[in-house]
Amino acid sequence: MSWEPVVGLEIHVHLKTKTKMFCRCPVGFGAAPNTQTCPVCLAFPGALPVANRVAVEWTIQLGLALGCEIAEHAVFSRKNYFYYDNPKGYQISQYDLPLCTNGNVLVPGSDGDLEVGIVRAHLEEDAAKTVHVGGRAGRSQGADYSLVDFNRGGTPLVEIVTAPDIHSPDDAKRFLQLLRQAIVELGVSDAEMEKGTLRVDANVSVRPAGSDELRTRTEIKNMNSFNFIARGIEAEVERQIAVWESGGTVEPQTFDFEASSGTLTPRRAKEEADDYRYFPEPDLVPLEPARELVERLRAALPESPVTRIRRIESELDLERATVLVTGGLDALWSETVAAGADDVAAANVITNNLVGAGVDPGEVSPEELAKLVSARKSIPRPAFDEAVAKLGDPDFSADPYLAQEAVSDTAEPEPIVEAILSANADQVDAFRNGKHGLLGFFVGQVMKETQGKANPRIVSELVREKLSG
Repeated sequence: MSWEPVVGLEIHVHLKTKTKMFCRCPVGFGAAPNTQTCPVCLAFPGALPVANRVAVEWTIQLGLALGCEIAEHAVFSRKNYFYYDNPKGYQISQYDLPLCTNGNVLVPGSDGDLEVGIVRAHLEEDAAKTVHVGGRAGRSQGADYSLVDFNRGGTPLVEIVTAPDIHSPDDAKRFLQLLRQAIVELGVSDAEMEKGTLRVDANVSVRPAGSDELRTRTEIKNMNSFNFIARGIEAEVERQIAVWESGGTVEPQTFDFEASSGTLTPRRAKEEADDYRYFPEPDLVPLEPARELVERLRAALPESPVTRIRRIESELDLERATVLVTGGLDALWSETVAAGADDVAAANVITNNLVGAGVDPGEVSPEELAKLVSARKSIPRPAFDEAVAKLGDPDFSADPYLAQEAVSDTAEPEPIVEAILSANADQVDAFRNGKHGLLGFFVGQVMKETQGKANPRIVSELVREKLSG
């Protein structure tokens, strides 16, 4: 039997407001534990919440970017659960009347756009951060003890819930990369997974291919990179298929995915809405955003990543366009091409060399980068790599590097090639007996002797000529 994955995602986005959702404690990453707290976010008796206006507006803006309908009447609710990262014994969230509903995001693909429905995007407060000490991989299971840092507790958090419209790990990864870029460009969050300002849970089930049924789903938590998310989904799909094909039944569970081993560890039985006993938050009034505010925020939306991908795709191809846009590199690419660089060559240098060198694209002069892109075949590779690594330096100029032209004729490297072939007679015989992969060895030796100044293409042709003689 052929099986189809069915995946829905829950994405949690920290808003980078100056203060927390319901109090005036500062929001920030890296402060000493338990130094950004007050009676409100620590749930002292008698402390009352006051909603953060900026967080509400940013949630509306994010909802609009996701194609959502903005509610005329939204209500905060209490989500009840007991855990040591939740001092009140409940979380202030939204339930049946959220701010944003019924959205839609397009994910460009080679076979057309994938449509991912957005069920809801609601505003809530984050829980505190729990640090598990000892045990395996920092998980709660098997930890020696746990510590709680309440700095994060109360941070404004938008939870985006997708429909189960994703049917492969790769589609989940592409959707999340696009979503993250849209969030960053709105300026409402840094959306950095390694810092926990973007967190993703995946709800996974499988069904016979061609069916429209929705079977029992499980949830995967604690995945901190797009690659790990794709791997975690793939592992759970394989596990569920094996369960069904062996005659078993998939149980609703929550798993941790351990990337180092590629294994899934059961955490607990999966909760449903009834387990949380939602009811309206009595200490907060409903939200009724003015239509004038909604339209003002709609008018301020930037061009979407999807639109830019489709435009750039017509000049390059889908893969290069997607890499440029999801990496926040397309503006630099456009300016570099406008400065005279070849479009494909500029894309390759930016996505490979520049990113590999860790250079901030916002600090790069498109004009100087265009010079390097155009001269990349005529200057020595070490000089080119050094120039790329320094592109972000203030007052960088490509001119000194452009003066270092590579040796392009055969006269200078020819005696070096002959010397290297003479010194490696066994490898020469092996090449002539069919081990043509040794060509790279000979070329590498010549480049080493010339300190990278020889033209690799010329050297390769010369080595081939000598070995065929």
